[in-house]
Amino acid sequence: MAEELGKVNGGETVNELDTLKMENDLLKNELKTKEAAIAGLEKTAKEKDGEMAALKQTLVDTGKVQEETKNALGAAVTAYKDLVIQVNPGLVDEMIKGNSIGEINESVKSAQALVEKVKQHVAAESARVRVPAGAPQRTPLDLSALSAREKIKYAMEGG
Repeated sequence: MAEELGKVNGGETVNELDTLKMENDLLKNELKTKEAAIAGLEKTAKEKDGEMAALKQTLVDTGKVQEETKNALGAAVTAYKDLVIQVNPGLVDEMIKGNSIGEINESVKSAQALVEKVKQHVAAESARVRVPAGAPQRTPLDLSALSAREKIKYAMEGG
């Protein structure tokens, strides 16, 4: 049976059972190495899952902060618009528009330009059609051109 288990290879006898044991030991070592690598990868995957969960929570928190900031900005722009309307009573409120401070400032500039243009037009029209205020003053009638008879007649008629 020993001859059945052994081989002759270049003059050496190698026991097939010993060869299988060595291969088995090598495979066990390789399996342990692979299991250690798998355990390391599983640990890394768990760490990455934890990092992803933390990043997702950060994303949710950032979204909430962004929404709060957006609401606060909207309230600030509305308050600024109301303040601009109060400071510029000569402008029509509906002319002041915009959803940002820059847009509001631009609408105020264009509204002021329009109001100035209307003022100039009204002033030019007013100067062109000048009507004195109130009735003209009464001046005495110039009687120097009348004859004595006409003067007496004028006085008798109650003039």
